[in-house]
Amino acid sequence: MAYRPTLRQLEYIVALDDLRHFGRAAKRCHVSQPTLSVQIGLVERSLGVTLFERTSTSVITTPIGSHVARGARLALATVDDMVEGTLSDTKALGGIIRLATAPTFGPYFLPRFLPGIHRTFPTLKIYIREDRPSAIEAGVLDGAFDSGLGPAPERQGLKFRAIGNERLFLGVPADHHFASRDTVRVGELKGEKLLALGSGHRLLENVRHLAAASGAAVNDDYEGTSLDSIRQMVSIGMGCSLFPELYAHAEFRKDDDVKLLSITGWEERREVGFYWREGSGRQKHYEMLVAEAEPIARAIGIL
Repeated sequence: MAYRPTLRQLEYIVALDDLRHFGRAAKRCHVSQPTLSVQIGLVERSLGVTLFERTSTSVITTPIGSHVARGARLALATVDDMVEGTLSDTKALGGIIRLATAPTFGPYFLPRFLPGIHRTFPTLKIYIREDRPSAIEAGVLDGAFDSGLGPAPERQGLKFRAIGNERLFLGVPADHHFASRDTVRVGELKGEKLLALGSGHRLLENVRHLAAASGAAVNDDYEGTSLDSIRQMVSIGMGCSLFPELYAHAEFRKDDDVKLLSITGWEERREVGFYWREGSGRQKHYEMLVAEAEPIARAIGIL
């Protein structure tokens, strides 16, 4: 049988890849530095590769080391899922969930969702991280996160359960010639300049789809880092943009410098929900999150 690292050795590899320092990695793993160093060296000799380059001042993960570290994270996450799914009380949903959410959705949904979850599962701890959807998908796949919340993922290997569909509104400056209206036909947007979030945000794809359908142009000179920054740029006449429903309801006021319009002739919406690794031993836990979220989505009008 080919050499197979132990789970403990995989933990050492992940810690060293994260921290790039033998002493700090050993401290995280609660072992001595020589123990961790010896075990890393044993894995390298057994596999016949160099996972980490050592210098007098730093530790650098080699390309093959990065590949092994990604696999180690996934293997450890899979074992954790299996153990938690088998041994944990279902009433506590495994005790801990590391939930990553898109900043364009989570901050506007979670305040309505979390109080009910806490009442139903009072001992459950949910650690929340905001990030770009593309980064969340990668993190769920390699075990850095347990579950993602936000737009439907694009990567293979993820199980997605929708909890709703958000409408997408067009925001225009208050002095724009469309601002006196409540709706605009998609064909009327030809030649308009559209602002968009940067790479890794699914709303970028929605903006591109609208541009293709209408003849509008996506402004490639600047990619926004947040919907707030996009809204500010729209307010000073730099272009128009799309804003999802929950964000629009939470952040826009009638006296704002940006007017929201419905788009007729273009029915695209944004499907949102939870996702996790296919085959996860904790699928039942995540399905229960979905069941708790659906009434909230229905109450706020996105289901």
